[in-house]
Amino acid sequence: MLSRLPRPSDPNVLVGFDTSDDAGVYRVTDELALVQTVDFFTPIVDDPATFGAIAAANSLSDVYAMGGRPLSALSIVAFPAQGHTEVLEQILRGGLEKMAEAGCTVIGGHSIRDDELKFGYAVTGVIHPQRIWRNVGARAGDVLLLTKPLGTGLIATALKAGQAEATAVAAAVATMTKLNRAASEALLELDRDGAAVHAVTDVTGFGLLGHAREMAAGSRVSFEFDHRQIEALPGALDAARAGHIAGGLKNNRAWLEGCVEFDDRVPEEWRLLLYDPQTSGGLLVAIAEARAAAAIEALRARGVAVRRIGRVVEKRSPLLWIT
Repeated sequence: MLSRLPRPSDPNVLVGFDTSDDAGVYRVTDELALVQTVDFFTPIVDDPATFGAIAAANSLSDVYAMGGRPLSALSIVAFPAQGHTEVLEQILRGGLEKMAEAGCTVIGGHSIRDDELKFGYAVTGVIHPQRIWRNVGARAGDVLLLTKPLGTGLIATALKAGQAEATAVAAAVATMTKLNRAASEALLELDRDGAAVHAVTDVTGFGLLGHAREMAAGSRVSFEFDHRQIEALPGALDAARAGHIAGGLKNNRAWLEGCVEFDDRVPEEWRLLLYDPQTSGGLLVAIAEARAAAAIEALRARGVAVRRIGRVVEKRSPLLWIT
């Protein structure tokens, strides 16, 4: 549908909606550009303040994935007419605290009445026009890094069914509320010359394989992943084995049919994990092999649970290979 719509003709639009990138970028001067993104969703945890914090971290993530610094945000609220305002207050409070942690100021917002609760933010950040990370640009020979474990969708689905262990929920909440700020700043420090980081995206609703497919297709390369190097959240694989599969996971799997080749030795629960839609997931990074070890060291020094999960190779069919 978007391909049939007119694209922006403004030369100051450096990244628009036509590239499936994480955020839009608009040049203000030769030294300054704005990064803009918006995200909101329905609750995935029971505690209102935690839901607000997750929504904030998730909304901020797209700015970090572009290499930007968030400045301000507007809240987006859909709340039931008969809902308890104390619940909404806690959602807003959780979001404000997470935004404050990010150094991002909430300056307003908009609310409507809706039978289904939804919450999120429109975030504006800043970036240098010549230092933008895109979800394209990966090169054959690059190393693929992932900065958070997978499995939030599987655990959230198990939670809705009343089948999630408390330790699994706690681990999922911890990763969903963790900002990608430290990961972004560590990579920016390493990439001062612009020669290290070739492509970045954050892993969210399309799952690892969905976002990897966008990156590989846009870069005209293929990706090879070693599933044994990918970290799963505690309880995520158990949830997959128990059949706690969200509709989003099924949609991701159907959408990626023909784009993915699994080795026969990859267990079914791991396949499900790689399709699993994430909320406030980590950064998927294509980085020059010569700089990968330094990047891993810098990320871990900042408390980022980074893993080297694969490599970029010359384009072949299908785009994604998992061993």
